[in-house]
Amino acid sequence: MTPRAELREIVSQLKNLLISYPQMGIELPELLKQSVTKPIVEGRRPADLDSLRALIGDCKRCRLSGGRTCLVFGEGSPTARLMFVGEAPGAEEDSVGRPFVGEAGKLLTKIIENGMGLKREEVYICNVVKCRPPNNRDPEAEEVRTCLSFLEQQVNLVKPEVICTLGRIAAQTLLGREFKITQERGNWFSYAGIPLMATFHPAYILRNPADERRLKGLVWEDVKKIMRRLGLKVKRNE
Repeated sequence: MTPRAELREIVSQLKNLLISYPQMGIELPELLKQSVTKPIVEGRRPADLDSLRALIGDCKRCRLSGGRTCLVFGEGSPTARLMFVGEAPGAEEDSVGRPFVGEAGKLLTKIIENGMGLKREEVYICNVVKCRPPNNRDPEAEEVRTCLSFLEQQVNLVKPEVICTLGRIAAQTLLGREFKITQERGNWFSYAGIPLMATFHPAYILRNPADERRLKGLVWEDVKKIMRRLGLKVKRNE
């Protein structure tokens, strides 16, 4: 590892540690809090999501760019009260440049529209990394670090009232620590002062058809907690 890469690694780890302090009840000084919760992307702080997308450009910052068809930035309301964060685009997302449009995306849309009573365009949906990893493997640590400032800035620009992470990787990326999704989902955490609920990724549910009914039930329990936090009405028969 080069000295520059080693320094980036140290800074990244320190930043993730500071981000995790609020959930442990440790209050950061205001100046430090602003520097952590309002990240500067490559020396500039974009004014809106379009500016951030323009800044990312035809990204070649990590090796994932070599195998992608489209960069998948994110979509939805720029003032969404609820933000969903997954781990990475899949094959269908890579082909069209939109997040969660494959089978897992269809399930997420059902949760949003049929379960929560919202329109998909009312929420904001994005991923930790913006390019599809080969064969849909988990994104590697360096790939996550490369994209992390873009995700942080998306959160900062949208300013959601609640973040829902989908799957282990999204949760551990924002919380800055290892995360056991089967044990810790359904609990409230905090990212930069924003309530964060972690639940199963829709793709995980679809990969386990024998356990699909139970997993959907657990996700629905998590979603109801989010709805109550947002003041949305939960149907009594659900």
